[in-house]
Amino acid sequence: MRERSLHSKKGMGTVEIVIIIAVLVSLALIFRAGITEYGQKVMNFCFDDSKIASAF
Repeated sequence: MRERSLHSKKGMGTVEIVIIIAVLVSLALIFRAGITEYGQKVMNFCFDDSKIASAF
């Protein structure tokens, strides 16, 4: 039992980080069109000059 506790490691290793990155990249590629459309809508809303002019 004591040997087992000496070999256990805590924290995240390189393999776990690589798997997480691969999953995130694959999700971004799958939903690329939706993410791009959403980003475009947000940018258009934030940088709309008519909203700035109407505030004055």
